[in-house]
Amino acid sequence: MDLYNYLRLIRRQWWIVLITVMVALGAGAFVTVRAQPRYAATVTFFVTTASDRITDAYQGGLFLQQRVKSYADLLASDRLAQAVANQNPVGMTADEIRSRISTSTETGTVLLRATVVDSEPARALRLTEALAARFVDLVRQIETPAAGQNPMVKIEVISGPRVGTVPVSPRPVRNLSLAALLGLVAGVAVSVLRGLIDTRMRDGRSLQQATGAPLLGEIPFEAAARTAPLIVGDAARSLRAEAIRKLRTNLRFVDVHEAARVISVSSAVQGEGKTTTACNLAIALAEAGWRVLLVDADLRRPKVAEYLGVESAVGLTDVLLGDVQVGDVVQPWGDRSLLVLPAGSTPPNPSELLGSKAMADVLAEVRESADIVIIDTPPLLAVTDAVVVAVQADGALLVAQHGRTSVSQAAAAAGALHAVSVRLLGCVLNMSRATRADSDQYEAYRVVTARVEATVPADRASTAGRAAVGQRVAVDPTQELTRLPR
Repeated sequence: MDLYNYLRLIRRQWWIVLITVMVALGAGAFVTVRAQPRYAATVTFFVTTASDRITDAYQGGLFLQQRVKSYADLLASDRLAQAVANQNPVGMTADEIRSRISTSTETGTVLLRATVVDSEPARALRLTEALAARFVDLVRQIETPAAGQNPMVKIEVISGPRVGTVPVSPRPVRNLSLAALLGLVAGVAVSVLRGLIDTRMRDGRSLQQATGAPLLGEIPFEAAARTAPLIVGDAARSLRAEAIRKLRTNLRFVDVHEAARVISVSSAVQGEGKTTTACNLAIALAEAGWRVLLVDADLRRPKVAEYLGVESAVGLTDVLLGDVQVGDVVQPWGDRSLLVLPAGSTPPNPSELLGSKAMADVLAEVRESADIVIIDTPPLLAVTDAVVVAVQADGALLVAQHGRTSVSQAAAAAGALHAVSVRLLGCVLNMSRATRADSDQYEAYRVVTARVEATVPADRASTAGRAAVGQRVAVDPTQELTRLPR
């Protein structure tokens, strides 16, 4: 996986990063508020030689610099801390005093700085004063070679002791910045990890790779589709309707040398939008002037009649049983050249009926009476009905839902079709996430188109539009009824 894919995972799960940053900031703020303020008192020493035996200036400088490094450790030693605790009692042990002392040196100089941090500024100052006095005495004792002689090194206090009025801890800005950084790192890590273990379909590329078939369309998610799933009325001018039209175009030109006239539509599992896709695809094809027959071959849970609002008491099941003829049960829909063959009654043996010679005869008959036949079939992984129908069709269209269908499910569905040599025309990613740029561009183009159409008479615009794109002119649906066999 390259950097672009990682960035795409993070952008797709930006809310995880936001939550972790907010939690980290909250934790940092809580710790900062609850932390006890601590104050720092400092004192700076200057180290010089008091002996005339060290005459060379360069050698003397090196000698003192080495001494300064040793004195830094001496400042935080047990001996000095014990001396401070004994001679200047402040209610703390030597270990507690030593834990509050820190030292620092400046490279190339003979300056030594000691810092005492405590929750009480007055006590920090007293400890620093006692530390400075005891340290000077301790160095004098250590550096005096013999009684009556001058020490080789002399320590002088050149700055302090003084205590700051502003606490050195907690530091709100530093703490919150560090918390935000840690939250960001944690959020990015969780987002990437979650994306790597999440096998659900998130883009068309993953669907293509899983099925090995071309991506013919991505139908964007629209909240209005829950109550108005069909691309009619106001929905006919939506971004979703335009995506269906793109699917129509891609499907018609997926293989110009071997056009598919009978197309089965299925999905891997239930609830991925195969029925709405089949209905909307049939509507879009009829809008372009094609004579379309929509067949509901989902004999277990038929939904086509419910979506299109047609009578469902008698349908495909009754035709396969020989009770009625196809022409007796097909129903015209709307003012388009679209006919609907509902599922009819629910049989006890759907797979046997769909795989029977009667089904093959029905498909052969309707093939001659319609330009395109769209067949809605059950999910591929649930039952074998979809495979039985797809074998008899010219090709299959596989629908997967964004964020629901897993890679393994899509691959298994495609494998079920390939196993019986079904021609998989392509796949459709349903309920995908449309980008704001796509929505804005389509909306801007739609507004311009609406203004142009408003300036042209309706009858002339309709005729000119069909002639410009070379579409077939729709015929009266009632005339199509007479062409179907009875």
